[in-house]
Amino acid sequence: MKTDSNFLRLDNASQAASREVRFFWEGQEISARQGDTIAAALLAAGISHTRETPVSQSARAPFCMMGSCFECRVEVDGEHNVQACMRPVESGLNVRRQRS
Repeated sequence: MKTDSNFLRLDNASQAASREVRFFWEGQEISARQGDTIAAALLAAGISHTRETPVSQSARAPFCMMGSCFECRVEVDGEHNVQACMRPVESGLNVRRQRS
């Protein structure tokens, strides 16, 4: 499910010092850094969008990365409408695309 992405971390050199956290996106295991938000981890993994609009089904993705726009909503462990840019990633989370 990994897609091409133009998102790059600014601090690639310090990646080795960060603790790895693993979670699941649509059933696929994703590796992230401790302290990442779900949105940052998904973007770093090359995930291109987190939901589709209800009417036109157009793809939506994290935009503001500070909780203002609500474009990054996802489902986390069954909880709907979670802002991925505001929720830290944790080991074992099951994250899915927002479906409504």
